[in-house]
Amino acid sequence: VEAGGQAALMAPTEILARQHLATIAPLAEQAGLRIAILTGREKGRERTETLTGLANGEIDIVVGTHALFQQSVTFHDLVLAVIDEQHRFGVHQRLAITAKGDAPDMLVMTATPIPRTLVLTAFGDMDVSKLTEKPAGRQPIRTVTLPLERLDELVGRMRDSVADGQKIYWICPLVEESEEIKLMSAEDRFASLKSLFGDRVGLVHG
Repeated sequence: VEAGGQAALMAPTEILARQHLATIAPLAEQAGLRIAILTGREKGRERTETLTGLANGEIDIVVGTHALFQQSVTFHDLVLAVIDEQHRFGVHQRLAITAKGDAPDMLVMTATPIPRTLVLTAFGDMDVSKLTEKPAGRQPIRTVTLPLERLDELVGRMRDSVADGQKIYWICPLVEESEEIKLMSAEDRFASLKSLFGDRVGLVHG
């Protein structure tokens, strides 16, 4: 990118794309690089300016979702395509983003390799980089399994953690209630926790 080319980072959801943007933007600013985001949310003038910047080379790095491989998106000189959670994209979708450059390098990231990726690595068509160390300062994770009968005890622990200034993520297997799967949905759990903790509880899915 510092040599004049462009890089694109594609994520499967807008939430993840914006997390990547928040991480990369300070580094790009220090390096004097211009970064932008392109998702389905960007409309009108903002979207037009981003598309123009990609086409004329004013934008060095773009972070986005499936919006990146739309026909209206053109690059001045795409040299690197990074695909996060590669298993969430189809083969043709991954090829569509690399087709927007002149044989750009491609970096795919995944914790759950799909069969096609395993075949490519086995037959030498793809180099593999492994992250085998935790980030510096990462605290050890303690895992505890509790039955639903001890939910009140868990809520008590949550109150103590919140009082200490900590944050809590409660991950659910469903977004909304299902007639086929008898599991607690994110929306129902959100309503339950909101009745206990009030406006200090938020709901995110996507």
